[in-house]
Amino acid sequence: MSDINTNDNEHIGSNPEEISSENSTPDTVVPESSPPSVNTVVPESSPPSVNPRPENHIYVGKKPVMSYAMSGLIQLGHSGEIVVKGRGMVISRAVDVAQIITERLSKGKYSTKSIAIDTEILGEGDEKRNVSTIEIVIGTK
Repeated sequence: MSDINTNDNEHIGSNPEEISSENSTPDTVVPESSPPSVNTVVPESSPPSVNPRPENHIYVGKKPVMSYAMSGLIQLGHSGEIVVKGRGMVISRAVDVAQIITERLSKGKYSTKSIAIDTEILGEGDEKRNVSTIEIVIGTK
């Protein structure tokens, strides 16, 4: 025995054009002026969008150096000061980005304001490790 009751007039999954109008009647009538239904779920109390990274910070990773340098140069045009950050194996790449911005691309318009080095502890328990970091602040002369 099945729990599903079938009816001769019920066409589940059929194309509406295939259903003859003689044997079936629509269950619901939707006016043409009603907006289409959208299945979106919006939480009642969603927290405001918080940008954890300031716009003038450049976090150097594994992309080509010139992509970070061009991004930094564009941001310098808007804000006048940027912070180039690198961590671990990409510290040398962050230094390269800062040098390319100040020496090659800006033609003396921008200079290095400050350099800060630090060590962060990453991981938990037995997987704790020290990772070196660098922050290079570049601004107008």
